[in-house]
Amino acid sequence: MGIMAAAALIALGGWHQGAVAQDKTDLSPVVVIATRVAESSFDLAASVDRVSQAEIQNGQLQENLSESLMTVPGVSAESRQNYAQDLQLSVRGFGARSSFGVRGVRLYSDGIPGTMPDGQGQFSQFDLGSADRIEVLRGPFSALYGNSSGGVISIFTEDAPPGYYLDGTAQYGTFNTQRYALETTGDDGTLNYVIDAVHFQTDGYRFHSKAERDHFNSKARFAFSETGSLTLVANVIETPFMQDPMGLTAAQLLANPSQASPAALLYNTRKSLDQEQIGAIYENRLSSEDTLSSTIYTGHRATTQFQSIPQATEEREALYPGGVIDLNREFYGIDTHLTDQRTLAGTALQLVGGFAYDDLEESRLGLLNYVGDERGVEGLVRLDEANHVYDLAEYLQAQWDPDAWWRLTAGVRNNLVEVGSNQHVPITEEPHSSVRYTAVSPVAGALYHATPDVNLYASYGKGFETPTLNDLAYRSTNGSLPGLNIGLEPARSDNYEVGVKAGRGAVRGDLAAFYIDTHDELAVLQNFNGRAVEQNIGATSRHGAEASLDADWAGGFSGRLAYTFIRAVVGQAYQTCVGTPCLAATVAAGRYLPAVARNALYAGLSWRYAPLGFSATLEEQARAKIYADDRNTASAPGYWETNFHTGFEQQTGRWQLSEFLRLDNLTDRAYVGSVIVNESNSRYFEPAPGRTIYLMLSAKWRVDAVPPH
Repeated sequence: MGIMAAAALIALGGWHQGAVAQDKTDLSPVVVIATRVAESSFDLAASVDRVSQAEIQNGQLQENLSESLMTVPGVSAESRQNYAQDLQLSVRGFGARSSFGVRGVRLYSDGIPGTMPDGQGQFSQFDLGSADRIEVLRGPFSALYGNSSGGVISIFTEDAPPGYYLDGTAQYGTFNTQRYALETTGDDGTLNYVIDAVHFQTDGYRFHSKAERDHFNSKARFAFSETGSLTLVANVIETPFMQDPMGLTAAQLLANPSQASPAALLYNTRKSLDQEQIGAIYENRLSSEDTLSSTIYTGHRATTQFQSIPQATEEREALYPGGVIDLNREFYGIDTHLTDQRTLAGTALQLVGGFAYDDLEESRLGLLNYVGDERGVEGLVRLDEANHVYDLAEYLQAQWDPDAWWRLTAGVRNNLVEVGSNQHVPITEEPHSSVRYTAVSPVAGALYHATPDVNLYASYGKGFETPTLNDLAYRSTNGSLPGLNIGLEPARSDNYEVGVKAGRGAVRGDLAAFYIDTHDELAVLQNFNGRAVEQNIGATSRHGAEASLDADWAGGFSGRLAYTFIRAVVGQAYQTCVGTPCLAATVAAGRYLPAVARNALYAGLSWRYAPLGFSATLEEQARAKIYADDRNTASAPGYWETNFHTGFEQQTGRWQLSEFLRLDNLTDRAYVGSVIVNESNSRYFEPAPGRTIYLMLSAKWRVDAVPPH
């Protein structure tokens, strides 16, 4: 609380002092994610934040997206301390229930979707070591990106500076955590390239949580004319093994938070994946008003996961799909749009129109997780199916400045998503099932320039979120009802937002209030033996507020505050079946959505002393209590956590050197970092580690001679 108060007082002091030196952090950064055209975030009728390269890399491990998104209001990105499971990522409460991957939030890397056409996303291909920035869009305008309701998160690889560089990084820390990276960049005016290779390994905080990861990311931009360019991107990620310690019950958490679940040891629960992806982005300015942009991509992802489904269950249920999941996915797509910017009757008009197509072919195997008396190995095939999903969308958005006071923005997206499945094993009378979803998603917003320092805005949009393949996969928990759960409907949301953006000199503050009404939201119908059958429930509502304050003032000091309040509740009662054995239960109206904290706060205070290249940052983050199940019978208490990082940077001749030290959880608090929502065996809790320390060393060498000054 002291850090928050100090940062606020100093920031307000900076407001009254007026403008200071402007060669520091840009407090009204340029973003492209809201309108697909570069715009100042200050002048947009939307909640959009940009996380800079320095915030992503300086003093950060650069391995988890949660490191970078902790400063963004409305976003919850919690590390599970389990590399076999994805981060618990949600935006304004959307995606918090996801038990596999990311849903309800669109993900992009250099314009290439990390979200598949069914709405389920992965961010393992995000390379933080070569990132230039991350942009986060929340609220109504995310509907213009399709099958999502909460928001859009997009990462952009850096452009190489002029010249040729070689950059090496080594990091060491608690739990035998190691990260080694080698990056080379170059720019000769025609070809601009970045190539980054990373190896990461850790023993993990908890027992049975070792992980190893190799990552390669590259981007090359060819300027073939003064108006056109072609950018090629490619990335590969390989994780030979990631052990899964699983969640803990309340009793296990109290006894020893660093232990693994006994079931994890019995079945050697783990996960491995390989993904390769390439893409091309073509951009050409056709005239003084028109610009064409087209992105095409393709990739492959293979995942094998060993679960702890009891052998007795698999033996008893002849149609149970097994305790090993083996997925192979081939995907490709294209997104093309034309931007027209012109002056019409003395007013600025901007139009963006385009179409997008994404395709996913999935081969899904389910195998027993035992052979004879040996557990944790691949056994007989119990499930063999082929799934196909595609989406097709056309979109149009317009921005008009009718006078010096107003900016009006509107858009519409027509969505089509089709899912089909062919069952090979077990053989059934109806081996094929399919379902089609459609939606038209309009959005509109108005921004009013109240003063040169204050903008007011309001916006509205209709969200659209289909069931994912994971949601559709099961009609029964024992496999007795084969085929997709095609009775599920997409969730549809009405999304309202009002806000104010104010800035003067080196101080910027944003405040947004939102209300979201969702119909046919997806929730658990049955959860038993490691399988969940989903259902549509009645209305749910999310309403709240987000506030942020940034200050950059004389003396090398800067600060940031980000606060989120959200009340996400069920609108009407519904029936569910949970536990082992599966028992009928009622989720009453007014119950809170699980894994959504009502209050969240980030406060950071930094000081930089340029003559010595020294910097230091003290951070405080807090989360309120979160529930672990739909009925709100289990919960993880709220917590405060203090982090600190400091370092030096030097430049001499062709060399740039940096040394950073990071300390997390300085006060060594014991707390639960995330929960596994609706876990059928009450293994809800994923504890966070105590005090940790990381040392990060980097050396960057300019290969060509330094040009004379």
